[in-house]
Amino acid sequence: MPDTTPSGPVVLITGCSSGIGLALAQEFARRGCRVVATARRREALSRLAPAADCMELDVTDAAQAGAVMARIRERYGRLDVLINNAGYGLMAPLMDLSAADLNAQLQTNTVAPLVLAQLAAPLMRAQGRGVIANIGSVSGEVATPFAGAYCASKSAVNALSDVLRMELAPFGIHVVSVLAGAVRSSFGDTAVRQSPPRAAASWYAAQDAVVADRAQASQRHAIAAELFSSRLADVLLSARPAPVVRIGPLSRLLPLLKALLPTAALDRILMKRFALR
Repeated sequence: MPDTTPSGPVVLITGCSSGIGLALAQEFARRGCRVVATARRREALSRLAPAADCMELDVTDAAQAGAVMARIRERYGRLDVLINNAGYGLMAPLMDLSAADLNAQLQTNTVAPLVLAQLAAPLMRAQGRGVIANIGSVSGEVATPFAGAYCASKSAVNALSDVLRMELAPFGIHVVSVLAGAVRSSFGDTAVRQSPPRAAASWYAAQDAVVADRAQASQRHAIAAELFSSRLADVLLSARPAPVVRIGPLSRLLPLLKALLPTAALDRILMKRFALR
């Protein structure tokens, strides 16, 4: 049982089994925070015990999310920071996706963060302050071929964060949109494993290697998850967190290119990059 005496801020982080989530949990614990680390399988959090309070949470299960929040309320009586990090990338041509594929992507990456924010906000309002950070992506600003579902889910998260920031500000709750660039993690390998296989009749059957390459794009020239986590912790633990945070290579360059280039020119660049000629 972790120390529950009032000391550091209470921080709830989703998707802590590896990568960014694991690094975030370790960083906030190092800074003296009381970290509640969650993942779909509690045994996947073994590297964080006993520094963190490890709880099982499938973010798409609203009842389970409510139970985790109830335990936080009972055990700590407060919640200072919620980091919505859990998510995955669905890499496939949009023509090949089923409605179930798209729904699963949106439920995990878009709906779940809002549900957790709705559960966390009353506790934050009661204490007069809180921070909700949604880990978005530069992919939500610049959409690319073969990642349409993922880009759409992150674009929606960006929009939800913008609205939540304004709607929750009167209650002392800061909402931070984290627009991540390339951060080293298992994202690419997971995306390859979870992407649906293409049928032989697919229009893009000859481009399997290109689709797989898109899944690994975020791992090229990536910064370490530990560096990402340190920079983000600086922001989220500050008195006035910045509303939008860009961390990692390409997090500024890609939106700048989209702003400066004509749409047709950017389309041609991306179509050439993904062999759509």
